[in-house]
Formats: sequence, C-alpha cells, structure tokens
Amino acid sequence: MNAKSSVQMKPRHEQLGLSDTVVVDMYKYMLLARKFDERCLLLQRAGKINFHVSGIGQETTQIAAAFALDRERDYFLPYYRDYGFVLSVGMTLKELMLSAFAKADDPNSGGRQMPGHFGSKRLRIVTGSSPVTTQVPHAVGIALSAKMQKKDIVSYVTFGEGSSNQGDFHEGLNFAGVQKLPVIFLCENNQYAISVPVKKQLGGKVSDRALGYGFPGVRVDGNDALEVYRVVKEARERAVRGEGPTLIESMMYRLSPHSTSDNDLAYRTKEEVDENWEKDGLPRMKAYLLECGLWSEEQEAAFLEEIKQELKIAIDEAERAPFPNPEDTLLHVYANDGEGQ
Repeated sequence: MNAKSSVQMKPRHEQLGLSDTVVVDMYKYMLLARKFDERCLLLQRAGKINFHVSGIGQETTQIAAAFALDRERDYFLPYYRDYGFVLSVGMTLKELMLSAFAKADDPNSGGRQMPGHFGSKRLRIVTGSSPVTTQVPHAVGIALSAKMQKKDIVSYVTFGEGSSNQGDFHEGLNFAGVQKLPVIFLCENNQYAISVPVKKQLGGKVSDRALGYGFPGVRVDGNDALEVYRVVKEARERAVRGEGPTLIESMMYRLSPHSTSDNDLAYRTKEEVDENWEKDGLPRMKAYLLECGLWSEEQEAAFLEEIKQELKIAIDEAERAPFPNPEDTLLHVYANDGEGQ
C-alpha cells in the first residue's frame, strides 16, 4: 500500500487532525445541547420559565465550529440560538438555567435579559443585544483591535440568514474586507426568518455576498460536523496568517418553532419538518462514531443518564436561586451621581 492510499484509509476525523477522544467529545456536546434545549421547552410548557428560543437542529454546526476555534483565546459573538456553542466554550448548564429562570446570579445579564442573550467576560463571549445583527460590527471592531495589537486570535460571529439582509451585516463585511481583519462570519441558514421562508428572503446565496467585499465565501452542509470543522478551521488559519475574513454559510433547518411564542405550523407543514428531521446532524454523527467503533449504544445510554442528572441539579439550583431586586432594573441604565456608587 502506497502512502497516498494509506492516508485515504484513515477515518475522516484523523485526516482533519482530530483525535478519537476529541471527536467523541464533539458528539457529547451535541447531545448535551439537544437535551438542554428539549428540557427548556418542557420547562416553559410547564410554566416554570417564561420563554425559550430553541436551537434544535443547529447544534451540529455550533459545536463543530467551537472545536475549530481557539477556545482559550479567541473572542465569540454568538446569536440567540447558540446554546451548543456557548456550552462548548465553557458555559455551564447551571449558568444557562439561571438565565432561563431569570435569576440574579445569571452571568449573562443578572436576570435582566431574555434567554439566549449570552455574555461572559471570563469566556470572551461578548454580550449580545436583542436587535439582530448588531453583533457583526462589534466582531469587526474586536478583529481590528486584534490586528492593531498583532495578536494571533480571531473574532467569530454568528447570525441567521434573515439577519444577513440588515445594514449592520453589509457594513461589517465591507469594513472587514477593506482592512483584511481576522474575523469569521458564520451564517446559520436555518431556512426561516421567523415565519418568512428563505425563498422570500434571498435572491441568491448568503456566501456569495463575500465576493463583493473581497474575501472568500463558503457554503457548507451544516449537518456534517466534520465538514463544518474543516471549513471553520481553514478560515481561522487564513485569518491568523493575515489573509483576512471568511464568510461561511452553514445550511441547516430550524426543527423547532421560532420560539415558545410561535406556532410554526401556521407557515410550514408538518411533512416539511418531518422530512428535515431525517437530515438531523446528531444521528449522522452518532452513525459515524458507531462505524469507527468509538461509540456504543451502552455508552449513549449511560451518557444520557449523566446529562439527565446534571440537568436535574442545574434546574434545582436555578429554581432555588434568588431573583434580582426590583430596584436592580435601573442598574447599568442611568449614570449614578453618587460618589462611589
């Protein structure tokens, strides 16, 4: 067997430089994110929490991208469905549950903002805002700072395909292209901007828009974890070499309603949703690991039980935690005249 055929015989993850342990960890985070999301939907239906905006169907891309970045040094600007991403870079189930229950110890906003608006100075997750796409110019500013300070890091920002029609998107990409900044733009194209299908939003591909700003645009199957990992890793390598930004359009499907306030069957059919469940990235990743002999049904059952117990602890602690004081509503809104306040 020659050297070339020997390389071809390697499993895909080994060809990408991923160890067996790491690729299994990727799948574990996918399961963790999915089970967190499913539990939040149940908590909202039970009246335990007020609101949840789901990321079911988008975890594969989120976690694969996180593993392709430097999770100890890069800066992250996720959008409101990125539970899988923030878990992968270090947020805990308890922290996310504190946010879901709107408790004072919520690290994202102190219980002041709806869930899905992430922020963590410790993890370099830059606080997001409710108006969509405002995080894109912020990511560009962080990348400019990294370039000026000659740091070999990147900023990574995500958004939906509906957001790519906003002015913030185009202004951010234009500036990043002119300055050749180390930023990765990743569009999680889940086919719907709330109730508006992609065919009514876009006349072409999101990824093709990068051409107008002078840098590469790539479209990728968002349900293929290893392909997403490859594309994001290559984008990061380009960025730290000083070759500028990359726009990635990851194709996926929003399997859940837009939020717990949404009746998605008012604008799409159950048959369409069921058809896309068959393309879900989690069973695809599981099948790959089973084929490689890296995972088993027994391991899956044991890990799901472990997640169940971790969720129970996180929910119990979040329920018992105190709510913010009513007067804390005004914190960080108006300047204080009092000295030392």
